[in-house]
Amino acid sequence: MVFRAFVFGFLLLFFNGCQKKAAEIVIGTAGPMTGDQSKLGGDVKNGVLLAVDEWNDKGGIGGMKIRLEVGDDQHDPKQAVSVANKMVNMGIIGMVGHFNSSASIPASSVYQSAGIPMITPGSTNPKLTDQGYKTVFRVCGRDDQQGKVAAQFAAHSFHAKKIAILHDKTTYGQGLAEEFQKSILSVGAPLTAPSIEIVSFDGITQGDKDFRGILTSLKGKNPDLFFFGGIFPEGGLLVKQAREIGLMAPMMSGDGVIDPKFIEIAGEAAEGTYLTFTPDPEKIPNAQPFLKKYKTRHGNELAPYAIYAYDATNILLTAISQVGTKEMRDGKKIAEIIRNLKYDGALGHIEFDAKGDVKESPYIVWVTKGGKFEEFWKPQS
Repeated sequence: MVFRAFVFGFLLLFFNGCQKKAAEIVIGTAGPMTGDQSKLGGDVKNGVLLAVDEWNDKGGIGGMKIRLEVGDDQHDPKQAVSVANKMVNMGIIGMVGHFNSSASIPASSVYQSAGIPMITPGSTNPKLTDQGYKTVFRVCGRDDQQGKVAAQFAAHSFHAKKIAILHDKTTYGQGLAEEFQKSILSVGAPLTAPSIEIVSFDGITQGDKDFRGILTSLKGKNPDLFFFGGIFPEGGLLVKQAREIGLMAPMMSGDGVIDPKFIEIAGEAAEGTYLTFTPDPEKIPNAQPFLKKYKTRHGNELAPYAIYAYDATNILLTAISQVGTKEMRDGKKIAEIIRNLKYDGALGHIEFDAKGDVKESPYIVWVTKGGKFEEFWKPQS
């Protein structure tokens, strides 16, 4: 009898444990949670957590609480695939991530094979959605959009005649630099302004600390502007070291550099740097509740991609709630709902096209001024 009671108690605990696990909805997020880009990964995680907590405070979905699994891919493609496989084995039903294009593109194949919908808050390389995967989405824009706006500014507003281009050899950085080059060559010559000369197109190695050699070479080419495709750790060092060697041409870059850490690294040399990104959330009425809650939790430090992660999470959870508890493990149905969703979030109205890209992503140009980022230029519609 004692043995039977023991077995019965064990089975009861076992099945209760299974029921508790079954009563959870597990989603994932992934990005560079440690290392030189951990600020970006942390921002994404914080944005996702805020959305998850809001849903849980309202009772979760179908009476089930939402649990978040966090993966650290260290912006490394191989590590991203490892994280993706781990997330699939954990039983996630949706992924908010990855952050870097070099991580999202290889990871997307894993999620696609498992039928798990994936929404990235920050991967801008066109190749991600050009793969034709039906379960992959992004709430940010694309580098062919971003590169075009940067080129329009350089040609029409800055009136550059000679431009040097650098990139960090990553999927994101080199991809953005190539899109900028492609656009600058198409917008320069046909206009009344003189055609633009690309005086160099070179790569640096992500993680290096000394770029004075290549910057000295650029200085000899006398560019009016140099463009950098990459992330803030290298971007900050580039402008700082450019000033140290007397290269006074301003730098222009993309969304990977618009972070307080860039100004922290570059110091006064950051002044006058031009950056492409979307409009200031502080001026978006829909963003105010998010900003208030986020600042209460994390202070006033700029976290550019936290709001993207927040909206991506809400879109994913909205789709899961609409598919119903019986079919919430059907990733294809969740993806179909996402594709047809008309969502009004912190960033405003979001809809996706057939590829999984947002139908509208209004890139503008920012400038660093007085140790802060300010909106500077908008392309004519």
